[in-house]
Amino acid sequence: MRLADFIEAQTDTIVDEAEAFAASFETLGVHWDSAALRDHIPEILAAIVLDLRTPQNADQQLKKSQGRADKLDIPKSAASMHGRLRAKGGFNIDQVVAEYRAIRAAVLRQWIRQGGLDEEAFEDLIRFNEAVDQAVAESVLDFAVEAESWRQVFLGVLGHDLRGPLGVIVTTSELISRMTQDTPFSEHTDRIIRSGKRMNKLLDDLLDHSRTALGMGIRIAKTDSDLATSVEEEVDLLRAGLPGVTVSYDAQGLTQGWFDTSRICEALSNLVMNAANYGTPGADIAISLEGDPETVELIIRNEGASLSSDALNALFEPLARGHAAEASGDSRSLGLGLFIVREVTRAHGGEVIAHSNEHSTTFTMRLPRTQPPA
Repeated sequence: MRLADFIEAQTDTIVDEAEAFAASFETLGVHWDSAALRDHIPEILAAIVLDLRTPQNADQQLKKSQGRADKLDIPKSAASMHGRLRAKGGFNIDQVVAEYRAIRAAVLRQWIRQGGLDEEAFEDLIRFNEAVDQAVAESVLDFAVEAESWRQVFLGVLGHDLRGPLGVIVTTSELISRMTQDTPFSEHTDRIIRSGKRMNKLLDDLLDHSRTALGMGIRIAKTDSDLATSVEEEVDLLRAGLPGVTVSYDAQGLTQGWFDTSRICEALSNLVMNAANYGTPGADIAISLEGDPETVELIIRNEGASLSSDALNALFEPLARGHAAEASGDSRSLGLGLFIVREVTRAHGGEVIAHSNEHSTTFTMRLPRTQPPA
């Protein structure tokens, strides 16, 4: 009997074995009924049967063996959904892969018992293993996506819940600071306030990262505004916070447009602080704003060692921190500053570009001036 026919005839028996195997993983104190344990296993077997009966040329076989098989024109395969539901159910990745090992063993053990293997049987065996491997790849991919989404939900909830008590700490500290002004305690309360505000900024960055990772993107609220004025005000604040650094600013051209100026100033602050922390110590930082009828470019230049192309490509990735930060043991941030710069720019429909030469590094935020149609 051909393997596809055998699987079709013995589906119930194979699924029963797979269900019993999945039940052995109930280690989280959660009761699973039969339907939950069987999940999409019958559909996965049906997909394998369909694959075995589908003609396959040498090129398609090579692609499948390399994990590059053409995807079916369906929203999600049974294997993909199986991976997602197992992640929601508390399975770990090893257990999901072990399920497929059990299915493979159940099918082959029963099939081999029926008789000898001829040339067609060996061809079926190869095709079967390829189909199972493809199902494993699909399940693992969607398992990872689902697990990551829940991780981001947890981080988002944690960040949101921490903001409440942190706000109370900062507000109370500010009240105590006013009551103890010009006393030996004022320095200590000021330190608590500064630390609280730094923690609040870290939580804001964490929430932005979680929203973006969940596909929600960074929230922006565009208004018709003059970006030159807002940037100038932000530059004044940055100069006050960086007394040992000369920060120059120049604005030219058309700078009126539809922007979330608060978010853009946040991105500017991240870029300038990044330049101050990791560029040449004490070197000047040049900020320029250049507008034309279509776009506005916010450009930040600082002196510093040249960055490799690999380093430039990784700069905007979340939780990525540069070699300079790692070498110095800098723990002042989560490595989300440049990631937020990228996401703020994308939310405006623009792009951010980093360029480095032998003596300096330049970041350019290119933003459209017009409001896109709804």
